[in-house]
Amino acid sequence: MAIRCEIVSQDRIVYSGDADIVVLPGADGFMGILPNHAPVLTVLRYGIITVRSKGEEQLFTVAGGVAEVQPDQVTILADAAENIAEIDIRRAEEAKRRAEEMLSKEPTNTDQYLAIQSALRKSTLRIDAVRRYRERTRQRPSSSN
Repeated sequence: MAIRCEIVSQDRIVYSGDADIVVLPGADGFMGILPNHAPVLTVLRYGIITVRSKGEEQLFTVAGGVAEVQPDQVTILADAAENIAEIDIRRAEEAKRRAEEMLSKEPTNTDQYLAIQSALRKSTLRIDAVRRYRERTRQRPSSSN
């Protein structure tokens, strides 16, 4: 038995398919979601979503959002989400460098500061995810990465 999983970011459907288990970074820590899970709604923090199906594992970064869990479906509405296999590490490193440079120039208002901090957190998450998990997914014999 599987649970349906959908990960949707602001601009696209990042993942849609069946899963044996979905692990996500909830507000109070990581949550493992199996089929027939009790209904729950949780805020997501920055982190990694793991979707495991038929022995295959896919990993996604998530930068905030919410997850709605029903017994037969997990719906993740992410502020930003991306499959780790698709992350361009050079682009993420450049975004981090730009954000750090902008922070060093002391932003002029709170909104600007918060936007720069968010960009820095997102780029750092992407870089850390690639360094930590991409090698792990390459080592799996059934993976196409």
